[in-house]
Amino acid sequence: MEEFSFSVPQNIVAGKGTIKKLPEVAAKLGGKKAFIISGPHLNKIGAVAACEALLAEAGIQAAAFTDCEANPSVETVDKATAQFKESGADFIVAYGGGSPMDVAKAVGVLAKYGGSVTEYEGAHKVPGDIVPLIAIPTTAGTGSEVTAFSVITDHSRQYKLTVFSYKLLPAYAILDADLIITVPAHTAAACGMDALIHALEAYISTAASPFSDAMAEKAMELIGGNIRRYVANRTDIEAAQAMLVGSLFAGIAFSFARLGNVHAMSHPVSAHFNVAHGVANAILLPTIVDYNALADHGKYRKIYNYIAQIPLGADEFESFMLADEIRDLNDILGIPACLSEVGVKEDAIPAMAADAMKSGNIAVNPRSSKLEDIEMLHHKAM
Repeated sequence: MEEFSFSVPQNIVAGKGTIKKLPEVAAKLGGKKAFIISGPHLNKIGAVAACEALLAEAGIQAAAFTDCEANPSVETVDKATAQFKESGADFIVAYGGGSPMDVAKAVGVLAKYGGSVTEYEGAHKVPGDIVPLIAIPTTAGTGSEVTAFSVITDHSRQYKLTVFSYKLLPAYAILDADLIITVPAHTAAACGMDALIHALEAYISTAASPFSDAMAEKAMELIGGNIRRYVANRTDIEAAQAMLVGSLFAGIAFSFARLGNVHAMSHPVSAHFNVAHGVANAILLPTIVDYNALADHGKYRKIYNYIAQIPLGADEFESFMLADEIRDLNDILGIPACLSEVGVKEDAIPAMAADAMKSGNIAVNPRSSKLEDIEMLHHKAM
């Protein structure tokens, strides 16, 4: 066994109705005024106002920025940072899916150290602790509440940049299944597949360790066993809570083991064609699972048995079955079958492949990949 290390310095609260613990958590941070970062939908349905009211009951003032879009941009980060500074807040509440959390992490950096988020692109460029952050996910997908990454779209380059630093980890995360029961079915499916892929890629990564494997396996067990139920009926609280916790475990897994070709290739798809991140990932997954099968050393059958409704023994399973099972799962969940169905054009593949090669995830994919391999995979996924 090779040397490995891990640390999980966060505080996690999980369970139905735990949003009510927000004031208690804020008090532990010593916060006096909150800055809530969210999206327009949650603002429209009154969820942000309800969050503000919870804090107000405890004597904590709050301001809000609710213009986070899918695949949030450098410009959005700049606007949110300016409003944070004007608000006089001393901590941030990231309330929503991965986009508000990505923005919140970036704001936490810029509000403390200045500059543009592009200056922190790459690994370990954040000089110290950021503005204290509480993360409250309203989708079961990104795991961003426990990851050390912020992914922001730079439209000037048609590129999704990544800031990686353990300083980005939120101090607290609150996982309340009541917050994800109104998610539309197509969003639940895309986010759920994203979480599953986080676990799967971390599990087969060349940087995997016994710790990340443990997190990834439990994540796949929870997500694989509940994603169909949850997409079918988002008010199934048991399934919803399992999806949230599974997403969290998957986030921890990939924070330590990284990801692979799926995420490296999906970020350019989203940047060039504004395809939802989870959808791009799910479409690419079967093609890349097929490609990586050559490097499998026994983990594919375990993954299959977490996902499939009928598990198979070692003498019944062959590696190609995993990609077929994923295609069937995508179909059941209503995920498009290929990139052309979501507007991706063949002529963009050289640029997308070049962008994918800039990702550190390529280096830990179980099967080594050159530029021509990534182009081929994009073409196959069309």
